[in-house]
Amino acid sequence: MKVDIGISATNLKKVNETLNKVLADGNVLYIKLRKFHWNLSGSDFMQYHLLFEKQYEALEKAIDEVAERISTLGGIAIGTTTEFAKHSQLKEQPGSLPTNLEMLKELIEDHESIIKALRKSIDDCEEKYQDKGTADFLTGLMQDHEKMAWQLRHYFK
Repeated sequence: MKVDIGISATNLKKVNETLNKVLADGNVLYIKLRKFHWNLSGSDFMQYHLLFEKQYEALEKAIDEVAERISTLGGIAIGTTTEFAKHSQLKEQPGSLPTNLEMLKELIEDHESIIKALRKSIDDCEEKYQDKGTADFLTGLMQDHEKMAWQLRHYFK
């Protein structure tokens, strides 16, 4: 059945394209956090291990909510690693293992990239696509990424 919630079909398509990019970024960051979590070493191992675990658990929940939002709006959520890599702005470094501090720096940069993209997507959803619900939803995600980046930044003070 066609979705009829006061947003044009064209705008719903654009919103779902935006949400699939958010979904891709979330999945790439989730996979990166898992890799880093598994490969930590050193005297600060447990502290980082628990921090990364907390973040990937939060992302796992957010990823599911993004996919459900796409379905709610009549779209189809992407779901393969090939699609995630294609639609994500985040970059991976296959075959490399950064130091613990390099991991933190890379994660901060990824969160900040996601935050910047979310800011634009929030404005687009509200102003261009007339979808205040998705704009509000993305605002909550952005705030979660801001908090995660803030937590990681504290290791550099």
